[in-house]
Amino acid sequence: MAIDLDRLRADTPGTAHVAHLNNAGAALPPRVVTDTVVGHLRRESDIGGYEAAAEAAERTEAVYESIARFLGADRHEIALVENATRAWDMAVYGFPFQRGDRVLTARSEYASNAIALLQLQRHHDLEIVLVDDDAHGQVDVDQLEVELDRGAAMVALTHVPTAGGLVNPAAEVGARCRDRDVCFVLDACQAAGQLPLDVDDLGCDVLSATGRKFVRGPRGTGFLYVRERWIGRIEPPLLDLHAAEWTAPDRFEIRADARRFENWESDQAGRLGLGAAIDYALEIGVEQIWGRLRDLAARMRSELGGIDGVVVHDKGAIKGGIVTFTVDGRDSADVSAALWAAGVNTSVTTPSHHRFDGRPLPPMVRASAHAYNTDEEVDRLLEVVSGLPGS
Repeated sequence: MAIDLDRLRADTPGTAHVAHLNNAGAALPPRVVTDTVVGHLRRESDIGGYEAAAEAAERTEAVYESIARFLGADRHEIALVENATRAWDMAVYGFPFQRGDRVLTARSEYASNAIALLQLQRHHDLEIVLVDDDAHGQVDVDQLEVELDRGAAMVALTHVPTAGGLVNPAAEVGARCRDRDVCFVLDACQAAGQLPLDVDDLGCDVLSATGRKFVRGPRGTGFLYVRERWIGRIEPPLLDLHAAEWTAPDRFEIRADARRFENWESDQAGRLGLGAAIDYALEIGVEQIWGRLRDLAARMRSELGGIDGVVVHDKGAIKGGIVTFTVDGRDSADVSAALWAAGVNTSVTTPSHHRFDGRPLPPMVRASAHAYNTDEEVDRLLEVVSGLPGS
């Protein structure tokens, strides 16, 4: 089924003002998300924060159900948290590591996750094993299998890295982890909303994601999935009176569901906005979103690669909506600034974001498409880049 581009753009007021190709940073929200957030904030101002939360309690509960449908999970396996990094941290820092455990990860692992693993290495004397890429530039599943057979407590993988177009073969990794009962932690921060996700097909035991990127939700929102059989085995590193009950002066009991990874105080308007964004994506169809943004990104790659002096740095057997490139003789920050001045939003990704990569990469311009973008917006980016001195 073809995507209704006219509807998408009519539902997204920001498209009237800018060619937004920074969806891997934060996407333009559909009107329903903004209206939901602002409406709840106004209600808080009218009747009070606690009272507005009580009034919206059923709608807030429905957010868990929406995310569960989005992931093919059960609602008791879902937690609502502030962002993808905090979601990932709550599960991984709470994992029952034993001294000397091996953790397998890939060259594409995100910087925040890598920093956390290095800190946990100090705490638990972990062995962090970096699995190399295959010929396509994605995690080498055959090498991963060899390392799994040597023993591992966890595999941590970023599904779609912050730069470079790559979509890692998460389902293949999940199948091998499942065969060996190894916990598979999947960072879906850039994947959620960009491509269809089903936790059973992926074989992941933990999945973290944000609201602000391809999901098109508010900033400061995210969610965590923990497979039921792992919930009781992972103790959150932080607890409060929401995550646990104080049962006696010297005792407490942690919740039995994934909400043990939440805390009591939260952005109620943001949560409702996140639910609205998830419902909108489900209504449009994530498969349709994935097909359109992939086509737009493929065109950007192809035509940028044909401009003299422009180098596209993307890799992977399957590539998604994120395109990274450099212009010979031009600082990437200057290129991004020139695009911004022309009404095209992009961002810059630096080597500090992906130090495991292994390639001597400079700072790169990152252009990331969504389904509401148009060919004309891609044309505008190409026109600006091709007109830069040195290109």
